[in-house]
Amino acid sequence: MTEAAEYRFSDSYITENPQRSLEELTKALEEKSDDAESFSQRAYAHILLQNYNDAVLDAKRSLELQPNNANAFLRMGEAEFYLKNYSAAQDTFKQGQRLNSSSSFLSWIKLCEEKLKCSSCPVPQSTNTGQKFRHDWYQTESQVIVTVMIKNVPKEDVHMQFAERQFSLNVNLPSGEHYNLTLYLFHSIVPEQSTFKVLSTKIEIKMKKTEALRWDKLEGQPEPHVKQFTPEFMNKYPSSSHYTKNWDKLVVEIKEEEKNEKLEGDAALNHLFQQIYTDGSDEVKRAMNKSFTESGGTVLSTNWLDVGKRKVDVNPPEDMEYKKF
Repeated sequence: MTEAAEYRFSDSYITENPQRSLEELTKALEEKSDDAESFSQRAYAHILLQNYNDAVLDAKRSLELQPNNANAFLRMGEAEFYLKNYSAAQDTFKQGQRLNSSSSFLSWIKLCEEKLKCSSCPVPQSTNTGQKFRHDWYQTESQVIVTVMIKNVPKEDVHMQFAERQFSLNVNLPSGEHYNLTLYLFHSIVPEQSTFKVLSTKIEIKMKKTEALRWDKLEGQPEPHVKQFTPEFMNKYPSSSHYTKNWDKLVVEIKEEEKNEKLEGDAALNHLFQQIYTDGSDEVKRAMNKSFTESGGTVLSTNWLDVGKRKVDVNPPEDMEYKKF
């Protein structure tokens, strides 16, 4: 393994730490400037940070070094898509699909086709003001994140409503005008676990997925009679005229049952590893990801000071033989 390869980590790590990943991959490329995979991974970090032009450049550089890198085609296509170059993105995804027939390429190709067909359709940006603000989205396994590029808005002037298949953003702009963005979502979310954050350069909306599914697109068809949730009522639960239930107490009881559940064998060991990972620091998580990946699942270390400096070798149990499939 090359020195630059030591900086490689999973897509999930880049998703959770895009800025840190960007810095470390940049450092790796300073040491070894011809590592195609590092350019591809840095392109993904750029996409998450909305540096789409930089992402295209990194993906192209990766393909110059390794023309059959399907992952680089995927990253370049994603960046072109977010730059609204839908035709170029579609061609890029098709080139990648020839190398890797995974469903990811097919989903993106279909999404490009939809965008190209609807290129003349109006974008549902604002109903109350002539100003338009760009919004983008990306997703992790558990969340859908939407960013609306509105700068320097006081938090008290931003209002959110979440529903199972919809969200609505209302902003009182410094100019005195009113901005609204209402989107009907492709899949369901958990309104009570969805939040938003007002930053100096944008408004970031994080929506909790009800299922760990990859969304092919952000928007879906409107659904009537959806129940609205606002952040100030996130801790209040629905009731009925026939009965009321103490939902907070129920959540505590379920967690207590899970805590007291006695696991045995592999289940107990897996639960222990999950708990260590959940409670661990960023370095602990990084060490576990790196050691598990490099050793083919035969080593799991929490010591980043150790595994961060070397390649973790395959080390199967004494009575077992490691084989690549």
